[in-house]
Amino acid sequence: MQPNYVALVIVLAYMAALGLLTGIVQRSVRSTTTFTSGTTGSGVPAVLVGLMLMSEFIGTSASVGTAQEAYLFGISAAWNIIALGAGFLFYAWFLAGKYKASGHNTISGVFADIYGPSAKVATSLVMIFALEIVAVALYAGGGAILSVLLAVDRTLATVICGVVAVLYVFVGGMRSVVYTNVIHSLMKYVGIAVALYFGLTKVGGFSELQARLPAAMFSWTNVGISQILAWFIAGVGATFSTQYVIQAINTVETPQKAKTASLSAALLLVPFGIATALIGMCSQVLSPGIKSINAFSALIGDMNGLMAGVVAAGLAASLFGTIAAISVSTATLIYRDFYVRFAKEADEGRSLIFIRVTTVIVGLLPILLAIYTPNVLQMTFLAKAIRASLSVLVLLVFYAPWLGTSGGAMVSIILSMLATIAWFLMGNPFGIDNAYVALALPLVVMVGSSALARLGTGTASKMSPEQKPP
Repeated sequence: MQPNYVALVIVLAYMAALGLLTGIVQRSVRSTTTFTSGTTGSGVPAVLVGLMLMSEFIGTSASVGTAQEAYLFGISAAWNIIALGAGFLFYAWFLAGKYKASGHNTISGVFADIYGPSAKVATSLVMIFALEIVAVALYAGGGAILSVLLAVDRTLATVICGVVAVLYVFVGGMRSVVYTNVIHSLMKYVGIAVALYFGLTKVGGFSELQARLPAAMFSWTNVGISQILAWFIAGVGATFSTQYVIQAINTVETPQKAKTASLSAALLLVPFGIATALIGMCSQVLSPGIKSINAFSALIGDMNGLMAGVVAAGLAASLFGTIAAISVSTATLIYRDFYVRFAKEADEGRSLIFIRVTTVIVGLLPILLAIYTPNVLQMTFLAKAIRASLSVLVLLVFYAPWLGTSGGAMVSIILSMLATIAWFLMGNPFGIDNAYVALALPLVVMVGSSALARLGTGTASKMSPEQKPP
């Protein structure tokens, strides 16, 4: 295979344009508040935030991972992304306004109001870990695509992806993420549309695709009802509790605009999921017998330079958009929950330097694991499941603050993360997905801690009197 120089030029031109935009945006970034929230005194339009939210949730892990799953199981793989759309619908009605009204732009800050400082630190650590896992899947997916364009080993391509992806966000922070992700969102849609058009055309049309694949590949439940339900648990949970969602919502001015942004994201996710699944199915017909992780990249390998460049630019947008959000969000958690707390001198200049350097470091750390990731979607799903455990506490904070204790919350956060990861590494024993573990454990622990508190044998709650169980 030879390098696709035309496609590379298109991708490089796209990156250069983003760099120019980021350079313009960075002129307004003179404080940590602007870097982490994206605001400079006026709010960001709700529709732009909706595009940003959609962009952040459909990185290369979603594009490449969903195509990979569809290569094996067909159209039912689309539920992986549709579940995120459902999550944003629920988020719009039940949580968007409450997050905005809380005044916090970190999930740990929300938890600290009810469960105390220990829960705040534990939540930060869990969220940082979950976001780094997402980055692993992103780089793995991006490396699979870049290896085709450069005709190099996937390991080298993955390293290049990791190094390049974090550079442009270093300067502009969240404000650059807001505006560049609008461009990313459009490029993703264009790239996916071109890839789908190419795949269906080469197969001979949708009717020919149906004729050449088993009927089960067109079943919306082929991947299994249990797996689909697990995707919904993890997807809805991820939207409820992901740090960069909270930061994005805080860039709008009112709770109503926060709902509008969430609804916009939901509407944009559904067609993307269906299109990406169809791409994986086209690849199954055109390139049978390949490794499933190469389902998307194999399709690109068959394109001419111009078409491959457009699709690759769309996938680059997927990578840059999400990794930028992850890097800024993780750096924000480290800055607010650790640096500010322990730094002896937290002047604005040093703080801004710290958060910018941290943004780059957390963006580069996942590269090594990404090299050895065989299944992109499974890794992405694990990160969603970990965040889903936090979503249980999010709902309790806003709708049942009297349930559980501060000690119970602390145990719930740590135990749920460890148990979910252990269950994943054991291969989901008894056919029970790790998402169910992530959902059940926090409920059991919080209900149990409430019962113990009522009996007077549990750890005393640190909640205010009006929040304690009757």
